[in-house]
Amino acid sequence: MSIRTLILIIINSLIAMVIALLSFSSYKEFSNVLEDRVLQQLNSIKTLKKNQIEHLIKSEWERFESADLNYKNIDSTVLILPESIKNNNGIHDFTAFHIDKKTTIGFVSRSKKGTKIKILDYNKIKNILFERTGMGNSGESYLVGKDFRLRSQSRFYPDRTPYTLSVKTENVTKAFQGISGRGVFEDYRGIEVYSVSGLIEIPNLNMVILSEIDVDEVTILLKKLKERLVGLTLAIFLLAVIISLFLTRIITNPIKNMQKSLRIMAEGDYNQTNEFIKNSDEIAEMFAALANLKVALQGAVKFASDIGHMNLNTDYQLKSSNDLLGKSLLAMRDKLIEYRNNEENARILSKRMLVNGMENERRRLSRELHDGVGPYLTSLKHYIENKVENELKKTEMKKIVDDTISEIRLMSNALMPSSIDDFGIGVTLTNFIESLKKSTKVAIEFEDLTQQDNSKIRNHQAINLFRISQELINNSLKHSNAKNIRITLSEFDEFISLFYFDDGIGFDISTVKLGSGIINIKERVEICNGKIEINATPGITTFEIELPVEL
Repeated sequence: MSIRTLILIIINSLIAMVIALLSFSSYKEFSNVLEDRVLQQLNSIKTLKKNQIEHLIKSEWERFESADLNYKNIDSTVLILPESIKNNNGIHDFTAFHIDKKTTIGFVSRSKKGTKIKILDYNKIKNILFERTGMGNSGESYLVGKDFRLRSQSRFYPDRTPYTLSVKTENVTKAFQGISGRGVFEDYRGIEVYSVSGLIEIPNLNMVILSEIDVDEVTILLKKLKERLVGLTLAIFLLAVIISLFLTRIITNPIKNMQKSLRIMAEGDYNQTNEFIKNSDEIAEMFAALANLKVALQGAVKFASDIGHMNLNTDYQLKSSNDLLGKSLLAMRDKLIEYRNNEENARILSKRMLVNGMENERRRLSRELHDGVGPYLTSLKHYIENKVENELKKTEMKKIVDDTISEIRLMSNALMPSSIDDFGIGVTLTNFIESLKKSTKVAIEFEDLTQQDNSKIRNHQAINLFRISQELINNSLKHSNAKNIRITLSEFDEFISLFYFDDGIGFDISTVKLGSGIINIKERVEICNGKIEINATPGITTFEIELPVEL
């Protein structure tokens, strides 16, 4: 073999191998990072839509159960339900029983009055699934029933009834087996997609939600990168061939020149020819761009992962004004924050309505005892005084009636003190504590610093402050072995302060199993948008509560 041929084979083979190895490793790493980022983003989208759908259905179910609907059968010409469904309370998938197989999710509730059935408005679920933020051009989120048929409208077959499309794919099968699948699978169209799935966690519903995007759309960047790497590899290889041909023309000392050139190249000096400088700079720029892209992708993947784990306090810096994926992730995070805040507000509102309902019922019972039973007993007392002639019996009967009237007054006052509406919380607590002093040896002091005229304390705040004080005093008398209790109720321009102190044995907040009493106190403070600080050391147990003044 000639020296010319040997040089050509060795140099060009080495260059081709090195370039191929670098290109393959960079392409593979970029592909893995991109795939992981896409799956993380799809998982965040799936989690958001899953939570929204579950919240929607549960909220509609709660409203359905609490609503006083007419107990009547549904239209049997549209929906034919078997008795096994009608007799089973809960949320059900009625789609298979619909005459036209339209997606139908319904509620069944049985009681002594009869059975009531309601169909959930499908458009509410459709609006959630068709929200396409961060889904690209081919992305889709959809629902699948336990019979492996679609339960939501396919954006690729808008004219077909979802039930007619079979979706017995690998990822759907995994989801029904309780495995949250994620990866590349064939969808119901037979097209490879990036797919994540999860089971809708509602009893009896048996549905799976999937978020998917076509592999072809995601890999456009990879294809462009691959084409560029192939082109660059061919260009460098061609340049290497030209250089090797030029070197082989130096017949007198080919090995020395080759050794010298390789030494210069090994030292990083690529200034041998203008062409080589150009190609070397392009390679350096390409790897610098890939390194920057890798860093950017790692940041976005971490941000998407944090969102997927509901760590919504994390932040993401946009790489530029054209960072569309970053903007989509930030928009998704903001929507999740909004959803979480709305859920928290709804939870507090629900507690507030429950407590208000309970207090209203107590008020009604108190009024019934005072205005209903009281006059009858008073009439009975007058009757005894005027009709019973035996003085001994009259005295005994009057004592029994008086004791009964006194007990009913105590019960009525415990349910809802009438003074709280007429004279306010300060007078009510004063009367309550004065009556307690008669039945306990514990020294109880109460200081009322509320405004007697033009007080800004709302009625519901006054009731909650009264119940909180009742619970604190009751806990001290039962459990703390306290000898002294001090309570101060103050009203300021911007807040209302309740300070409670006892010198009992205290408790360890970090280890004690909090009873329902302290839990009720915290919940009442929460529904009034207030703050509470607890110190429970032996000899000094304090509760400091602040409620904002409502304008």
